[in-house]
Amino acid sequence: MYKIYVDGQHGTTGLLVNERLAKHPEVEILDIPYEERHNRELRTKLLNEADLVFLCLPDEAVADTVSLVTNPDTRIIDASTANRTNDSWAYGLPELSVKHRENVAGASRVSNPGCHASASVVALYPLIEEGIISKDTAVPLFSITGYTGGGKQMIQTYETTEERAYKAPRQYALGLTHKHVPEVRVRCGLNVNPILMPVVSNFPRGLAVTLPLSVKDLEKAVTKQDLYELYQKYFGDSTFIRVHEVDEADDLVDNAFDVQGSNDTNYSDIYIYGNDEQIQVISRLDNLGKGASGAAIQNMNIMLGMDETTGLL
Repeated sequence: MYKIYVDGQHGTTGLLVNERLAKHPEVEILDIPYEERHNRELRTKLLNEADLVFLCLPDEAVADTVSLVTNPDTRIIDASTANRTNDSWAYGLPELSVKHRENVAGASRVSNPGCHASASVVALYPLIEEGIISKDTAVPLFSITGYTGGGKQMIQTYETTEERAYKAPRQYALGLTHKHVPEVRVRCGLNVNPILMPVVSNFPRGLAVTLPLSVKDLEKAVTKQDLYELYQKYFGDSTFIRVHEVDEADDLVDNAFDVQGSNDTNYSDIYIYGNDEQIQVISRLDNLGKGASGAAIQNMNIMLGMDETTGLL
């Protein structure tokens, strides 16, 4: 049994990671009482007793916490934004390539991807790698998500407010500087920032990123079927990324897309719609699943040499 400690286990992501760990057959959870969560001495002890630690902390607390880990055998998964563009931390999206998977498996430090970024990178990475989209393109990415991605305060607001604005989708990060922008840029190898347009709406969980494509403006002309085959090339053997047939209709509800269709799973789903001149790729996941706690458990499994699906299917 592997000893696992979640630092920040009482926050939104930490609670879900602990919930998943409680059902995992190969781990023992090192628990900390709520009233002791700020006890530096106790936290340090648990951090160094663990085989693997999840950091579910604010960005600004991560560096200090990492400095407390002196046990060279303790591995760390950081669920914050702090290390997602740090090349000394493996990027925890192993499906991108064999090299990405090897990096996660051999790493002592892994950065868990962000929810908007995970869906964006899955859609965009193969197109950049194959030269279909230029690295100099300011790629538009429209993302809609449920409110649980905003943490405890946002959850409380949505579940208690009577304010009209919260009853409809709300665009935010209006300056186009969402904290996941640098992550998408770096992990897709872009030379300029993508134009990430996030929207939070009045449902708890579920996220979908739309990548619009004008075929005539691409570096290489492609059809919807070409894109399907490309995504199959990259992700066809992946357990947790599912590439759906072109113009998939079975999953639609009244001919409209279901943003919540991947909820309560660790799946990332890719859909391709459009026509001969304009195409949209929709990348969907559960923002608390493959976009957070599910991906964290998957990365833990890979780092510790277990089947990546353990505790997730």
